[in-house]
Amino acid sequence: MPALSFSVIPVGVRFMLLSAFGFALMSACVKYVSQYGIPVFEIVAARALVSLIISYLDVKRKGISPWGHNKPLLFVRGTVGTAALMCVYYAVTTLPLAEATILQYVHPIFTALLGVLFLKERIQQSTMICIAFCLAGLFVMVQSNSGSDVVSSVDSELPLLSIVVALCGALGSSIAYVIVRKLSQTEDSSVIIFYFPLVALPISTFLIWDDFVWPSVFLTIMLILVGIFTQIGQYGLTKAMQTQAAGKASAYSYVQIVFSALLGVWIFNEIPSIWTYLGGGLIVTGALINVFGKQMLTPFKSK
Repeated sequence: MPALSFSVIPVGVRFMLLSAFGFALMSACVKYVSQYGIPVFEIVAARALVSLIISYLDVKRKGISPWGHNKPLLFVRGTVGTAALMCVYYAVTTLPLAEATILQYVHPIFTALLGVLFLKERIQQSTMICIAFCLAGLFVMVQSNSGSDVVSSVDSELPLLSIVVALCGALGSSIAYVIVRKLSQTEDSSVIIFYFPLVALPISTFLIWDDFVWPSVFLTIMLILVGIFTQIGQYGLTKAMQTQAAGKASAYSYVQIVFSALLGVWIFNEIPSIWTYLGGGLIVTGALINVFGKQMLTPFKSK
């Protein structure tokens, strides 16, 4: 019997794990600099600037044109992604890190449905089970803020505006991810990544207006790390969407919730309740079913 190894995990899932960890670190950096008065639009602009430089160098390294073939759709992806990013950053700066990530990561459900509607993909049984487990985990984790008998400073009522903005970010992210899946049929992954900061930088710079805050040297480093971790997350996401069906790949990105919860405890002293741990367990279980469900069901189907 062959030994279980890392190679058993599908390539697309490995890229999604990398993406989830990169975005979790990015969110932690965003929340950190926001506590020192750096406005959301400035954080978005800093991220876009770093990502634009890295993306352009990557395109030049490959020796390909940075402009791509389907320019209108590439600009649409950049615009939708920019709007979603601003919503996500606002949620991260106004909510506990774990809760902000939970609300952001309802997008795999949207992505799976959009994949069916626009990409004509069929949701596999394992993905449907995964989504069910993730929704159950999401419901359980939300109870720590709405249904718990013990209320602490962490378990206070969440701002309604922040919740709505976070959900708008999730919807925008799902639309952007489906567009990425479509673009992957004709565009190189580096070109798709390049267009995101290309659109985000001028929009965010315009929106800063007079709210610009000069960061210290340390905060400047943190802002640069936002861009670097973003690039890692974006690279993993784009590669995952190229190698997995849109719904299946994005469903596994729920693992970012676990990463963010751990970072929230370590950096911001945001202690999750027992409901957060239970919900996180359901989400991880759903992710494992999504990845290994097909392999587990195959022996029974062959008998």
